[in-house]
Parts: sequence; C-alpha cells; structure tokens
Amino acid sequence: MFQALDISGSGMYVHQNWMDAISDNIANVNTVRPSNEKAFQARYVVAQSVENGGVGSGVRVAGVELGDSEGRLVYDPEHPYADAEGYVRQPDIDLGDQMTQMIMAERGYQANTANLDRVRAAYQAAIQMGRG
Repeated sequence: MFQALDISGSGMYVHQNWMDAISDNIANVNTVRPSNEKAFQARYVVAQSVENGGVGSGVRVAGVELGDSEGRLVYDPEHPYADAEGYVRQPDIDLGDQMTQMIMAERGYQANTANLDRVRAAYQAAIQMGRG
C-alpha cells in the first residue's frame, strides 16, 4: 500500500515539473531578442520509469531538454531590438501545442491525485477493520 503512495507521489511530482516547464514556455512565447542573440529555448521535461527488481515503482524526471535556440526571425522594424534590416528573434514555440501539453499534464496530475485518494481511503478502511 505504501508503494502505491510512492508511485502516485512520483507521478504527481513529474506532472508538476511538466506543468512548470510548459507554463514557462507559454510565458515566454513572445519573448523578443536581438537577431544576433539566441532565442528563448523552450523546456521539455523527460520522464523515466523507475524499476525495482523488474517491477515498476514510479517515475522520475530524467532531465530537461532545451528547444531550438535558433528560434525564428520576425520582421518588426519598430521594435527597439530590431537590427538594421528590421528583424528580431523570437522563440519557435507553438502555443497550441503547449496548451495541449498543459491539458495532458493537468489530466495526468489529476489521475495521480485520484489514485492517491483511493489508496488513502483503502488504508483508512483497513485501519477501521483492524479496530473492530
């Protein structure tokens, strides 16, 4: 029963990190830099299963991959960061994709919390049976 709590907790941790990375990407979707600098790099959380003698025992954050630093050049001659030709650099982040990812991360987090509630209820029922 305690292993089930650990598994749900590890899943919640990974989904929280995933949502944090996505929200950071969304917050910087319109970040502008001069054309000679690198664009904001999107963050992508890499999850990995945790094995315990061939039996799955949760998940962990294996790392964070960074997106393309090249970004995209946007013509905006009025922007203070514009170069001589009028271009600025913006990240190559697809807002629609990020919102889809956010929904998936949110649903995964909700599924883990629901599982945690079920395990807690089963544990409480077992305690009640032991009492009387």
